Amino acid sequence: MENKSVLITGASRGIGAATARLLFSNGANLVLAARSLNEITALAQELDPSGSKVIAVACDVSSYTDVNNAVNTAITQFGSLDVLINNAGLIEPIKTLHESDPTQWSHVIDVNTKGVYYGTHAALQHMLPNKQGTIINISSGAATGALEGWSHYCASKAAALSITRCTDKEYRDQGINVIGMSPGTVATDMQVAIKQSGINPVSKLSASDHIPAEWAATAIMWLCSDEALGFRGQDFSLRDEDNRRTLGLA
Repeated sequence: MENKSVLITGASRGIGAATARLLFSNGANLVLAARSLNEITALAQELDPSGSKVIAVACDVSSYTDVNNAVNTAITQFGSLDVLINNAGLIEPIKTLHESDPTQWSHVIDVNTKGVYYGTHAALQHMLPNKQGTIINISSGAATGALEGWSHYCASKAAALSITRCTDKEYRDQGINVIGMSPGTVATDMQVAIKQSGINPVSKLSASDHIPAEWAATAIMWLCSDEALGFRGQDFSLRDEDNRRTLGLA
């Protein structure tokens, strides 16, 4: 990752923050994007007090203007965008379909699905002329499986997986590598909300069942390498023991 320019959405906590720390320690230049400017600025200053290699940008991924600004910040600051990590995502509120609020349901689609499209669209404007670039979309087993109370999340992740597949089909031959990363259950704030909901089997899991965010970060960094090209256009699952062994995480 030495001197690679990377944009991470949803970078203020969880998988995003763990990935930022790992990629920075491996030499990457980072644009960290999140809705909370205070949190994202604190992380940027923790990693790089000089501000020369890590930039914080306030960004709501449900706004194309915000996402495009984050992409352009990477170009302005570092001269290119080599890697986009579409990590921002929501699962709350967890409700069965008839209890759900249409506005809140739609907002999850705006973030989890439109956010992936917006990031991909904006990044491609800069990656295609250079005939190279990597896009990692954070996916989920929910993309292919139904769970009670998660209709918004399952639908949004299924759509994101389709975006991964379509982007690969359209641009693989133009040097663009697109892969989804399905981590399984990760010990983040999202699991707290899931636990509190008491809905579906995932809420019944204990804390020890969840993998650390650092495992997901390790997978993301590996997926940016040429060793991962066989996974283009699909989801790489961290629940798969063979995949964990490949990363030394078994």
